[in-house]
Amino acid sequence: MKTIGLIGGMSWESSLEYYKIINETVKSKLGDLHSAKCIMYSVDFEEIELLQHQGKWKELTDIMVATAKALKSAGADFIVICTNTMHKMAEDIENEAGIRVLHIAEVTGEKIIEKGLKKVGLLGTKFTMEQDFYKKVLKDKFNIDVIIPEEADREIVHKIIYEELCKGILKDTSREKYKEIISKLQAKGAEGVVLGCTEIPLLIKQKDVSVPVFDTTTIHGVAAVEFSITE
Repeated sequence: MKTIGLIGGMSWESSLEYYKIINETVKSKLGDLHSAKCIMYSVDFEEIELLQHQGKWKELTDIMVATAKALKSAGADFIVICTNTMHKMAEDIENEAGIRVLHIAEVTGEKIIEKGLKKVGLLGTKFTMEQDFYKKVLKDKFNIDVIIPEEADREIVHKIIYEELCKGILKDTSREKYKEIISKLQAKGAEGVVLGCTEIPLLIKQKDVSVPVFDTTTIHGVAAVEFSITE
């Protein structure tokens, strides 16, 4: 079993889910008392969030590279970044830290293709929705078209993530807002919806939406285990 290096704390609410999903998946695949070989380096999200909203991506990249190097030194065989947004610097982490990063958009793209879908809606932070680093992977590697919400709705999605979900606050009113936004994406041709922020699956489940939902937290966690136990 390869040792999984988890970069967590962004937020710890979803990092907790990663740890649970990864160990439950190991148990289901290997049985008995098996659990995951993993190391988590959990950052202080307050520091990360401030730099994100200040647009200081170089400083953030330096932090992520240093964290990956620390995990590599501690014995990690590959890296799992427990957040969608920080995959913006996934390639830099791989190149500068010299360790494989299991990319969340790539493993999600594989699941979308398995469902036979060609066009999906994307919910996430404004960084993930508006910048190209995530959508480009889905388009270039899988030829999947990505639709994002209109600007006002992107503001709503982003605000709920940072002001509620990252703090463990789950509101029915916010769930309804997300469902309305997803319905608009469906009206524009989305055949499924990517929950492209690892906190969103805390609020939105498949039962809330009539099209396939891609829970990136679960997809990424399960993929980490499969990569860990496969030669």
